[in-house]
Amino acid sequence: MKAEFQLARGAFALDVALTVEPGEVVAVVGPNGSGKSTLLNLIAGLVRPDAGHLQLGGRDLLGTPPHQRGIGLLAQEPLLFPHLTVLANVEFGPRAQRRADHREIALRWLEEVDALALAGRRPRQLSGGQAQRVALARALAAEPELMLLDEPLTALDVDAAPAVRGLLRRVLRAQNRPAIMVTHDALDALVLADRVIVLEAGRIVEQGPARAVLTRPRSAFAARIAGLNLVAGTTVEGGLRSSAGVVIAGLGSAGVGEEGVAVFSPAAVAVHRANPHGSPRNALRVRLAGMEPHGDLIRLRADDGLAADITPAAAAELELEPGEQVWFVVKATEVGVHAANGGV
Repeated sequence: MKAEFQLARGAFALDVALTVEPGEVVAVVGPNGSGKSTLLNLIAGLVRPDAGHLQLGGRDLLGTPPHQRGIGLLAQEPLLFPHLTVLANVEFGPRAQRRADHREIALRWLEEVDALALAGRRPRQLSGGQAQRVALARALAAEPELMLLDEPLTALDVDAAPAVRGLLRRVLRAQNRPAIMVTHDALDALVLADRVIVLEAGRIVEQGPARAVLTRPRSAFAARIAGLNLVAGTTVEGGLRSSAGVVIAGLGSAGVGEEGVAVFSPAAVAVHRANPHGSPRNALRVRLAGMEPHGDLIRLRADDGLAADITPAAAAELELEPGEQVWFVVKATEVGVHAANGGV
């Protein structure tokens, strides 16, 4: 699939070009309002762009109605037809295509998603995880040339999500069709996607292999969903100078004088009330904005967006309160320095 769209709606403008290869799964991430859903709607034909093109399987689809595009959609909610059985729901696509073997196709896909035993039930008799399995079977039974997944695991509870995630991975990997998935979950991107695209304000600001983007992010949003700290600035010898003029020592291959980012884990940050002078580590003075549980640890958030994870015992010993100034300290060996445009 090759697509390029330009769209302006009031103060919002989208200008995106992307290619998705056969069998490739691309995750699209970004803050609310960045244009993720708009991009999916443009591809699906639910929104018409001001300019651009969309090619899929050798066809130009820009003027093609949604139901003739050969595109499947799996949304947050299963959106099953409530008056039909599970089997009839999955049959709907191939039946509409006048396939004589529509029942065989539906049964095969229900078996593929481990939902064959549910064939005779109505949607109201299904759990959330079961309904999403059926919705996936229904989307794939129409044999789409492209799959769109709009946060397909968001509405599932913590028990159902892992099973459906594993199912999606298995089914998507078995298909030689492109797929585009919108998600806010780093785990979904790592498990399901080959490549990650980061959208901000209607533009692609970062893209690359999923693991590279989420372990060496170059945009603030990618760092946030990966649970990492990110400081932007200009690369210097042995590190990075932030926009505030603070030099952060770190390891990386970026050339001197480039726009860059320093990235480090909240778990690598030690917290001190006073500056530990004489230490070879980075010491950043911050003001605490809040404290919250984070697994077995306490996550401290600074008003500049940085975070530190410390034990409850350490938090009690420091007697911290929001609004206080403290020092976030991190070893240079824990900081990665990368060129800011390296993923685009």
